[in-house]
Amino acid sequence: MTAARSGKGHGRASGAGTIINAIATLKGAAFGIDLWTEAEVELGADLKVVQGEIVHDLGTEMPGDTRLIERCVELVLRKFDVPLGAYVKTRSEIPIGSGLKSSSAAANATVAATLNAIGAEVTIGALDAIGIGVDAALDVGVSITGAFDDACASALGGIVITDNEKRVLLKRVERDATVLILVPRARAFTADTNVLRSKVIAPWIGRAHEWALKGRFDEAMTLNGFLYCAALGFDPEPMLRALECGVTGVSLSGTGPSFVAVLNEHEELEERVREAWQSMQLEGKIVKRRIQNKPSFRL
Repeated sequence: MTAARSGKGHGRASGAGTIINAIATLKGAAFGIDLWTEAEVELGADLKVVQGEIVHDLGTEMPGDTRLIERCVELVLRKFDVPLGAYVKTRSEIPIGSGLKSSSAAANATVAATLNAIGAEVTIGALDAIGIGVDAALDVGVSITGAFDDACASALGGIVITDNEKRVLLKRVERDATVLILVPRARAFTADTNVLRSKVIAPWIGRAHEWALKGRFDEAMTLNGFLYCAALGFDPEPMLRALECGVTGVSLSGTGPSFVAVLNEHEELEERVREAWQSMQLEGKIVKRRIQNKPSFRL
């Protein structure tokens, strides 16, 4: 048994964008984006249960389901046989239900914070720690596949390619690039996704995954985007507008509704895409970020 003691811990993890959505084939690919979620965990013998709170980056409490972060704490405490209750609070700049991996970031940050709270005597590999968050996501039903690809991108940074069914990290590379993100005001939650329609496109998603393994990331994510727009009922017009501007890698991120375009350091290209998206007069916002290459999950 790990020595039971009160403690506080902190953790952080990034959001991510989609290259290959794993719902169709259980094989995925994603890249870290420098949008962040921070977590604080306080342990104590006087805390009888695990209680969670979700806070916006401006400091206001957000309506949200705290079961995921609470389950992450519970699984860490169970794994290390720590008989304490806990209070967990996450603060995030990642829009919930946007396809930018807010759940994976929250899970990773919470697991890291709980491990930090237990103390330095706890050692665990990064992939094992990621797996705890994946288990929690499956337990509470916020993910269909467990989102191992998204979780790896969130925790490890860079571009990751995975086999979600086997929980194997097949490849990780770093890429220096700007990302432009179209974030509609509408929300779409993974748990509500039409899995049967997603399975229909599996042969072509499998081809995209093969391209990703060969380093053809832009082509892979663009094919992924068109296929999932068709399967899930999203208008691919933002992708077409970006391609008309000269973008080579653009996709629906996750199960939507956000779109991500990788720009490769061309300021004029950024302005063209921004203007093209703005001309669509959609309710929402356009966010500029970068691919996040540094591991945020150091354990």
